[in-house]
Amino acid sequence: MPVSPAGGRRVALVTLGCARNEVDSEELAGRLAADGWELAPTEDADVVMVNTCGFIEQAKKDSIDTLLAASDTGAKVVAVGCMAERYGKELADSLPEADAVLGFDDYGSIAERLTSLLAGKPHVPHVPRDRRQLLPIAPVDRQAAATAVPGHAHTPLANGPVPASGPRVLRRRLEGGPVAPLKLASGCDRRCSFCAIPSFRGSFVSRRPNELLDEARWLAEQGVRELVLVSENSSSYGKDLGDPRLLETLLPELAAVERIGRVRVSYLQPAETRPTLVEVVASTPGVAPYFDLSFQHSSEPVLRRMRRFGSTERFLALLESVRAIAPEAGVRSNFIVGFPGETEADVAELERFLTEGRLDAVGIFQYSDEDGTEAAGFEGKVPAAEAAERYERLTRLAEELTAQRAEDRIGSTVDVLVESVAGESAGGEPADGETGEGRSEHQAPEVDGITILHGPGLRVGEFVRATVTGSDGVDLIATVGP
Repeated sequence: MPVSPAGGRRVALVTLGCARNEVDSEELAGRLAADGWELAPTEDADVVMVNTCGFIEQAKKDSIDTLLAASDTGAKVVAVGCMAERYGKELADSLPEADAVLGFDDYGSIAERLTSLLAGKPHVPHVPRDRRQLLPIAPVDRQAAATAVPGHAHTPLANGPVPASGPRVLRRRLEGGPVAPLKLASGCDRRCSFCAIPSFRGSFVSRRPNELLDEARWLAEQGVRELVLVSENSSSYGKDLGDPRLLETLLPELAAVERIGRVRVSYLQPAETRPTLVEVVASTPGVAPYFDLSFQHSSEPVLRRMRRFGSTERFLALLESVRAIAPEAGVRSNFIVGFPGETEADVAELERFLTEGRLDAVGIFQYSDEDGTEAAGFEGKVPAAEAAERYERLTRLAEELTAQRAEDRIGSTVDVLVESVAGESAGGEPADGETGEGRSEHQAPEVDGITILHGPGLRVGEFVRATVTGSDGVDLIATVGP
């Protein structure tokens, strides 16, 4: 491995999982850069830090495979992120290829941790604990206590001054492009029987509006044109600040930030998606009329065992209220099939909802037991072969329905943020072109389809109006101009 000009202080960050992990990696990168560490590609690094995902079994396998691959580089290998936090010492004992397993409490002193590792000092991995117990107080009282809890402290942005309005999250962008996530909050107060996330992400804590606005302005200065608001449950934003409808106030303010052309909200809980929030998301200029709704199922018996609310009729009514304001609004959701106790009648009810709901993007997941969750102890487990058959059946249906939804958009006009142009330079510099890719208002990055653009003068980072002329699965084909 080449000798590091930074004196053996070069670090590569590999991020797995969701957009919330992307923000965490950029905060880690900001802290390290502020301490003099050089960000480097994996093959040139002294330390490879893998930000792991611990959400489902496949994600955990991907995290292990990535850590094993990193160990072949000759660099020190460090596991951080959800899987590292969730398993701690157990992961360290079972994976000697990782030189250190760090938890969320280590983030504030990450530079010190890596320096100590390079100096040959052993790191004692943490023993996991239920992070919900770290803030066992009422939501409205949490903000005063949050900065005293490890993992919730905020520090200044990298590449920019400390704003007068207060402390900021240290962050450095790891990838370019005109779209970036903005983290609304950390943690979750819901107790879904299948989900382990609250136990290792902790209770719900919102970031203050002035902090988010400052970071939005900073991102705009970095060339970002679309903000994707992320959290474990965006519809809960503000409840710990004393205003459960604060998101309705924040969205127009974010949309008004100079150079930000679009704000998108991800991960709304249907039970908390109130009429005022629907109206703001569906009708505010600069806010994408896009509803990422966590339905998970639509059969009432299954939803109750999941410790969730709703039904096919209630969910259809919610979608009707959205489309009454914005007929072309985008809707996406994820669903779990094969949940303990699920019957063929439950599956038929879910099929009915998917057919009548006309969603733009659908993710189907096959249920698997997660350590420490209530559902792992449920009786009535669906046999593996039967669950797999239901998964395949629902996946085929979802693909057919979302392809039809895309085809229904042919002839409509869409506003598209150009994200790439054929022939742009290797360094990613904007270039004029006649063919490009982007996303319209109903297409979120990574999880939804794309819009293939044809037209003169396409430039990365610009919004164009285009007419949809065709579709390919969930992707649209559109021509720029009237």
